[in-house]
Amino acid sequence: MFWKKDPSVTWERKNINNIDFSHLNVAIIGGTGGIGRAISRELAQRDAKVTVVGQTFRDEDLKDKIKFVKADLSLASECKRISHSDEIPYEELTHLIFTTGIFASRQKQITSEGLEKDMAVSYLSRYIIFHDVANRLGINRMKKDDLPKVFVAGFPGNGQMGDPDDLNSDGKNYSAYATHMNTVAANESLVLDAKYRFTNIDTFGLNPGLIKTNIRSNLLGSDSYLSRITEWIISWTCQSAETYAKMICTLIVSPAIESRSGTMFSNKGDAILPTPGLTKDVVGKFMKNSELLVEKALQSQSPSTSSNE
Repeated sequence: MFWKKDPSVTWERKNINNIDFSHLNVAIIGGTGGIGRAISRELAQRDAKVTVVGQTFRDEDLKDKIKFVKADLSLASECKRISHSDEIPYEELTHLIFTTGIFASRQKQITSEGLEKDMAVSYLSRYIIFHDVANRLGINRMKKDDLPKVFVAGFPGNGQMGDPDDLNSDGKNYSAYATHMNTVAANESLVLDAKYRFTNIDTFGLNPGLIKTNIRSNLLGSDSYLSRITEWIISWTCQSAETYAKMICTLIVSPAIESRSGTMFSNKGDAILPTPGLTKDVVGKFMKNSELLVEKALQSQSPSTSSNE
């Protein structure tokens, strides 16, 4: 990993068993798989109110503790629906966590709305929902002595600049790597922009590093030999989604991060510095072009298709 620590932000690593989570009301966009699912299970088992949004619910053993909202997060129109859905108590939330994501395929994939699929799922779904709900997030929450908090999972601080002028990978030379790094830079920009755009909330970036999940299946092939080998190696050399989730659950309630909006955190929970090249002008271009791309997608009249999350 290439990030640099931010020494200005530190927090106490408390034993998770000594923390009361019963006052939390959390929505996890992408909470039906990977690290989102691990976080949702950890919080639900510790008496937090949890709502997850995704394609397939896999936690029947916790169906009385986790509310499931089905959605195809590859579609801008679906994300708009979710952002205005009464099924998700945005006004009562204490935390909103974005974890949904895939890797770009070796061959460019286009949704029915004309969006490159990785960009649609891994970034634009977050942009749409976040921007739609930010001004009403947590306004009716029970405990108001701290701000509502938003966490955006990606790979911030790794020096990825992306190309805000080619968010949809419409250039001649398509590259799965460049396409995914565009989502990385866009998600970090989303956090940096929110620090100043939405002063009624605290927004943070999460860099989980490598964790065994199904996020790479779109690139490597679902249940392919290469995918199985890759995930096996990651499972032996990196932390599990469950281990990461325990740390994140202690982080999101730490008083030390209050009013530290814009801070990024590494896979170990250390505060890290943002990518230096993501200046105000570059971040502004990401936000402007995101809006234009979403508007274009919403104007599409194509039938719906489904994604993997």
